Amino acid sequence: MSIKVTKLNHIYDKGMPTEQAALTDVSFEINDGELVGIIGHTGSGKSTLLQHLNGLLKATSGSIEVGGVEITRPGVSMVEIRKRVGLVFQYPEYQLFEVNVAKDVAYGPRNLGLSEEEIDQRVREAIALVGLDYETVKDRSPFELSGGQKRAVAIAGVIAMRPEVLILDEPTAGLDPKAHKDILNMITEVHRRTGNIIILVSHNMGDIAEIADKVIVIDSGKVVTVGSPLEVFSQGELLKSVGLDLPPITEFCNALGIKDTVLDMEDAVGKIVDLIKE
Repeated sequence: MSIKVTKLNHIYDKGMPTEQAALTDVSFEINDGELVGIIGHTGSGKSTLLQHLNGLLKATSGSIEVGGVEITRPGVSMVEIRKRVGLVFQYPEYQLFEVNVAKDVAYGPRNLGLSEEEIDQRVREAIALVGLDYETVKDRSPFELSGGQKRAVAIAGVIAMRPEVLILDEPTAGLDPKAHKDILNMITEVHRRTGNIIILVSHNMGDIAEIADKVIVIDSGKVVTVGSPLEVFSQGELLKSVGLDLPPITEFCNALGIKDTVLDMEDAVGKIVDLIKE
């Protein structure tokens, strides 16, 4: 599985007085098994880009290949693509509706026409993957759960479809610190156990620095830079010019006069000790 985006353009209301370019010549590649962070300020085009990756939006021009299939080519079945690429929107818990957790998570697999045995297996597996105990939550109404648990159940519903690519749009938005950390841990565990591509959009630079293999920076519908977290967050001036901050630990170390780009606490402690010794 891989994703290749080449010179992707999207224009809203093309030919109308309200015409607006949302994406301009966007190109990047995502390799098999990568956990990719996409960052950019509000209105930069992140959500528009995500909706192209599983065919919810149609490109004005350019191409997108998913697993070797050019999904921008006429005649390609979007139903099949959406089975391979799962998209979790912001606040997915608002889409919960069934009487209990097990039925809600089973909704997607059941629509695939699977046997009840296969559905049950997928539901149990997905609920466990998001860090919940199946026996404890299966018969509970999703509306009785905490905010973090609701979001985990909503994500489990997409995981139960067994997509080869999982896209998460601001999965920790609006959560308290504990639920935020639980969701972040869940994402890393799902990635570790499935080995699938995960694409994570977030305004939290610390989260991206902590778990991403690759970072794509978008501004005004264009890709500004692509690289590892170290490569991207070493470009502090560039990020600030497009309205983005550095991870908190990086900002803290910079304030202490540490010139190296620091992305984790262990490295920070070592750099601070060295600074004190000087």
